[in-house]
Amino acid sequence: MSHRHKHIAVIRLSAMGDVAMTVPVILALTRQHPNVKITVVSRPFFKPIFERIPNVQFLSVHTQHQHKGLLGLFQLYRDLKKLKIDQIADLHNVLRSKVIRNLFALSGKKVAFTDKGRAEKRALTSLKNKVFQPVKPMIERHVETFAQLGYSIDMTQSNFLPNEPIPFKALKILGEKTQKWIGIAPFAHHESKTYPLDLMGRVVDELTKNQSVQIIFLGGKQDTESIKRLTKKHQNCYNFAGVISFEEELQLISNLNVMLSMDSGNAHLSALYGIPTITLWGATHPFTGFAPYHQPLENCLVSDREKYPLLPTSIYGNKKVEGYQDAMRTIKVEDVVAKVNSVLS
Repeated sequence: MSHRHKHIAVIRLSAMGDVAMTVPVILALTRQHPNVKITVVSRPFFKPIFERIPNVQFLSVHTQHQHKGLLGLFQLYRDLKKLKIDQIADLHNVLRSKVIRNLFALSGKKVAFTDKGRAEKRALTSLKNKVFQPVKPMIERHVETFAQLGYSIDMTQSNFLPNEPIPFKALKILGEKTQKWIGIAPFAHHESKTYPLDLMGRVVDELTKNQSVQIIFLGGKQDTESIKRLTKKHQNCYNFAGVISFEEELQLISNLNVMLSMDSGNAHLSALYGIPTITLWGATHPFTGFAPYHQPLENCLVSDREKYPLLPTSIYGNKKVEGYQDAMRTIKVEDVVAKVNSVLS
């Protein structure tokens, strides 16, 4: 069923991984309903992710400036109204986005929002009477949100972003691509999702023995010093944390042969390009519905639940549980190396 030139505002304000998980659904929607126009409403930092999608424009939300507080939300509502929005898909479903969608609902526009499955997620991460079973993936939940607006989306085909040219800055550092490129994003927002640095160092020691690979480290500016400690012994390691822009990072990621990441934003970014993505899981778990898009479950290496039966203890990794600090040490270095090598070959 195709729709005549409807204009949908899609709201998802943060964080990077959550924003990235909207992309395959939006790609599928634009391909299957080419008459639909979409305005993605999010933080300006995320704009480059959406620039390659046809029929999609971007509205930057500045929560520290003109869109701050209740008056700022009214300003955001007015900014969206000027764009002649017909429908609202609230994929965030938090207080800010609720205000916007309710203002549109009051003006007679059709709105829908994503049910985040909070009760099932609480049961999965509960420390008592845990229900250890997979909850519905976020991508499926977003598909259901668009169904409420009248758009059926078939996700059986893969929906990847197109490959990008290698950025000039990366070519200057790496040279033309003649070897296999392994991306490593060794950090996450929370310590409980970050593989211990000494173990990651051993992973890097093993992977660099293969002289036909180049290892590309990704992260934020704040990760630079830690990454230097991982790379200083090796000729074939390159640190791009804080060296290139976010747009250049996306271009570089799209040319990797494999990505090794924590349960963090970089895993979701590489998955958007169909790059084989290996993830390491500590306090969190792929059953929470946040596994990277279109990646096989065996690419998710999880901490040992026999030793740490309360895992997962958190959806986002922000909760600390006494005695669980070393859970990620149960992910063996040799298993990580073997998984990377098997994907490469």
